[in-house]
Order: sequence, then C-alpha cells, then structure tokens
Amino acid sequence: MLRIAVPNKGSLSGPAADMLHEAGYQQRRESKELRIVDPENEVEFFYLRPRDIAIYVSSGRLDIGITGRDLLIDSGADAEEILPLGFARSTFRFAAKPGTANGVEDLKGRTVATSYEGIVAKHLADSGIDASVVHLDGAVETAIELGVAEVIADVVETGTSLRNAGLEVFGEPIMKSEAIVIRRTGADAEEPKVQQFLRRLQGVLVARTYVMMDYDCRVEQLEKAVALTPGLESPTVSPLHNEGWVAVRAMVPAKEAQRIMDDLYSIGARAILTTAIHACRL
Repeated sequence: MLRIAVPNKGSLSGPAADMLHEAGYQQRRESKELRIVDPENEVEFFYLRPRDIAIYVSSGRLDIGITGRDLLIDSGADAEEILPLGFARSTFRFAAKPGTANGVEDLKGRTVATSYEGIVAKHLADSGIDASVVHLDGAVETAIELGVAEVIADVVETGTSLRNAGLEVFGEPIMKSEAIVIRRTGADAEEPKVQQFLRRLQGVLVARTYVMMDYDCRVEQLEKAVALTPGLESPTVSPLHNEGWVAVRAMVPAKEAQRIMDDLYSIGARAILTTAIHACRL
C-alpha cells in the first residue's frame, strides 16, 4: 500500500485535498482525522504539518508527500521534487527599509530575519555573502522595527503587508515556490504505484489546463481551422451528412478558448462549443 503525506492545514491543505479528490482518491471528512485508508486505490494518507512532510518522506517511513518547494529546501531533508502541482505559488524575497540595500551583495555583514533559515542561509552561501541569519517563527515584519534585524526574507504575494510596515522588496527573488510532490532521494523512480499516482495528478493538471472544443467547418477552411486548433497530437476530423462540411474536435488551452472561438467563427466555423475535461491520460 502506497503511503502518502498530505498537508493537514494552511494554504497547501485545501487545494491538495481537492486535487487528490479529482484524481479519484478518498479524502478525510473531518479535519481532526490524521490518517485514512483508501483500500480501493491501495493508498494510505497521513495528514501532517507541511513543514514536517519532507522529514517524514526522507526517512523512508512514507513513500511520497505533497508539500511546498520552499518547505522542502528549508528542511534540508534528503528528499527531492518529482512533480510540480501548480498551486500555492509564491515568491521569496528580501525586504528592508527604503535605501537599506539594492541587492544581495549589499547584505554583507548585516542581519537577516526569516522563518526560512535554511533557504536564506543557502542563498547567501551560494551568493558568497557572509551575513547573519536570525530564525523567527511567524510574521517577521516587526523584526526591523524592534531592532532584531536590518533585513527580512519572507514569502511575498501582493507585498501589501510589507508596504504597511514601511518596507520594500529589493534584489532578485530568492526563489519561487509552489506545491510539489516529493520522494526520498534515490528512491525507485519507476515504482508502479508511485507512477500511477503521478499519472493521476498529471491528468488533473491537464484537465484543469485544457478544454475540449468541437465545431463544424467547410472543407475548404479545414487547414486554417486546424492551424488554430492543432490539439495535442492532431484534431479529430469527421465528415458530416451535409457534403462539404466536417466536424472537428481538439483540446485547446482553456485560457485561450474564447479567442480561438472568435478566430474560428471569423473563418466560417459554426456550432462551436467547449466542454470541461474531468479526467485525462496522455
């Protein structure tokens, strides 16, 4: 039975559970549940603190886990990313009072406060910068005001909380994070149960990204239409009862669907419609 770690709370928890549900796996009904078994799919889920998941997976006690890229790197655990999941995206940045620094090179000899000591220490070391790192749990914006540090490093989404604290981001992003699937470094990459799990999640990602588009067009306009809707390999084309017309079906990116429909209509395509894709295997 495949043993999988899932975030039990925070910004990763809800979207991870939704994705697993869309992939056909049972999920817990109560937030207090710490473990459930999905016998039909031969999977056992463990609901753990997101920060602890990389440690459990690296120990080999659990086969794979869902966590954040930032949490994996910060943990220093012997685990590796095997699939990005596209949600809980964030950017990790330095911030300070205006005029304090312009880039990481200006941090030499300064003190940086952060909740992600592992990430910051590695970034500074990789950049050849000798600076002190102070670990704080929770919000770090007040560290500068209270004199604990001159610079902070934290997850930045809109930057509103930083601006409200009189701070501004500077330099290049330290890293960009999102939810990921991880496994222990060196684990069997071809393990069948793991591969099946990854295929299911990849199917969800594709289903969320594409829609199925169907339309009718004149034969003489088919090449132009196919150029607009090439599909993943090639579209399905079927003759209609009315001579000179064909029906076309292809997967198209969801975010471009309206523009493609406009372009198809302009070349004479009709009966254009899109439908959601609920599951997919490529």
